[in-house]
Amino acid sequence: MHRPPRVARRHVYKLLYLSVCARNSYSTAHFYQNRQLELYASKQATLLSLRQLVFYGRAMSEERLIKSANYVRTELPIRIAHRLRDLQGLPYIVVMQEGVNRVYDLYWTAFEKFRRYPEVRTIEENDEFCQFVRGMLNEHSAVIPSLSLGLSLASPYLPPDQLDSFMRRMLVSRMSRRVLAEHHIALSDAFNGRDHNVDGEGHVGIIYTGLNVEKSVKKCASILRPPSNVQMPEVIIEGHLGTTFAYIREHLEYIVFELLKNSIQATVDAHAGKLSYPPILVTIMAGVNDIGMRISDQGGGLTNPHIRTPSDLFSFSHVRNATRMEDARLGSLRSVSERPAGMVATVNELVQRWQEEQRTRDNPEVEAGVGSHPRLGIGLPMCNIFSRYFGGSLELVSMDGWGTDAYLRLPKLGTNLEGIEF
Repeated sequence: MHRPPRVARRHVYKLLYLSVCARNSYSTAHFYQNRQLELYASKQATLLSLRQLVFYGRAMSEERLIKSANYVRTELPIRIAHRLRDLQGLPYIVVMQEGVNRVYDLYWTAFEKFRRYPEVRTIEENDEFCQFVRGMLNEHSAVIPSLSLGLSLASPYLPPDQLDSFMRRMLVSRMSRRVLAEHHIALSDAFNGRDHNVDGEGHVGIIYTGLNVEKSVKKCASILRPPSNVQMPEVIIEGHLGTTFAYIREHLEYIVFELLKNSIQATVDAHAGKLSYPPILVTIMAGVNDIGMRISDQGGGLTNPHIRTPSDLFSFSHVRNATRMEDARLGSLRSVSERPAGMVATVNELVQRWQEEQRTRDNPEVEAGVGSHPRLGIGLPMCNIFSRYFGGSLELVSMDGWGTDAYLRLPKLGTNLEGIEF
């Protein structure tokens, strides 16, 4: 039987690929050899540290604010271009998965809008730019669940290391863009007298310069505590109480909230039917260079036939975490990705979602945040990515039959650059 030459077969595959792209709203003109994309993707992003962001945000003037706006305007399309090239490098069968092609379209639209946005010259133009950026942030609220859905479906076609590396780059880069955008918006609000900070803690933009770790832990624990008389595990805080450092509060509290939520759920499940539950112990450590935290529970450990090591819970590959392919989880991801609000990974977002569910069913555990919510499988991977963004770490240690210790380490000095892979 005659077989076509390899070059001819490749040409046929490419034509097939282009025809499918066209049916899925892709533009072949921008998917292959686009000069503007290549130009931006050839540039290196300017990585920043927390200290640099704080330093520039102090003593804000009109000139500095306009310079910040134009930095965001020119930096974001470079970072988006690198992720577009990442998406273009995926195998055909992965790009065509539900969710992945949607993210590609969102990124391409954002790339075109940012690179075409005119230079910001006045405060009034900066206000318009902030409105534009807010709109783009809202449009991209479906990226996390869409990517997670698409890569879960594509997991059989990618080696685990390649899949996890791709997801890490995509999500860390997304985080970096949101930090730059939200930081500039917060600086603009403060400059114009629209600072909505009501707790009195000192901050520059979205960075809290004296973030109190104990206070953040207590806040997360209080949100998870039910308003009724339902028995729940007590959260005990010990160690270097009153420790403060400069960090993005939303990042820290999301990590703490998710870890506490998981510990509470595991403890309640492991001790069901008992009159009381063993406490969850949070130990805070302030080192010379790092802030450390251990969250220790007696929830039976991470015994799960689908998980070989605790670190597999951070993976998006079904090879390392078989629950990625469960119908219920895929259905939940699909549902969240289709909501207008999407998912941006904040504590406030989780609470709002629970409140919506509470209006439809009277369940005190749901109101406490530990009931039968749809399991998206995104919480722990996002905690890992949040912790590593500025060079920290998150490690889970399981004592099967007893409990789990989560060890969080975050840099204290704010000198570490963003950990984005290019």
